Amino acid sequence: MGEERDVDGTVTRRLVIVVAAYIAAQMISDIASLRIVLLAGWSMDAGTLIYPLTFTLRDLVHKTAGISAARTMIMLAAVINVVMAASFWLVGQLPPDPAVGEQASFALLLAPVWRIVAASIVAEVASELLDTSVYQRWVDRMGPRRQWARVLVSNGASVPVDSLLFAFLAFGGVYDTAVVWAIVGTNVAVKLLVTVVGVPLIYLVPEARRERV
Repeated sequence: MGEERDVDGTVTRRLVIVVAAYIAAQMISDIASLRIVLLAGWSMDAGTLIYPLTFTLRDLVHKTAGISAARTMIMLAAVINVVMAASFWLVGQLPPDPAVGEQASFALLLAPVWRIVAASIVAEVASELLDTSVYQRWVDRMGPRRQWARVLVSNGASVPVDSLLFAFLAFGGVYDTAVVWAIVGTNVAVKLLVTVVGVPLIYLVPEARRERV
């Protein structure tokens, strides 16, 4: 009995770590996406360096706690990102301490985060709910077999949707269309690469006892 409780405690700790990492990665990527960088000569929002991890982390939560928990986490991350953007706006509106100076760079840097957050939330919710559905269909048909394939198939369906929605909602009309398409292409390539590299992580957590809602 004590051993069973210890196992359950270990699973709970792992789940808490994964959920916290997922939400942190969402927030960091939203802020980093304010900067467009070059990667091997291709345009890319810097948030793409972190964001692809969320797909694998979501799969880990889905596997451990089931589809309902994964969907709850997706919506919770969206709410937290809205709170983050609102907090940045509020801080930017408050008068600066004259003894320190204008501190105008804070508002100039983080003011555009509203559009980034809005684009991120739409792309995240649409793509990751798609990811959960594809993942669950695979589990329903295949059971615990070929766990590596469920990750590749679900992420392969959701990554292009996420990249298209985010790039055009966040940067459409701001940058040239060619730059936006370059961002889409680079995002898809980087996210799929991270997916492939992160596939072994799916074996680090146990299967949920119930996958169906």
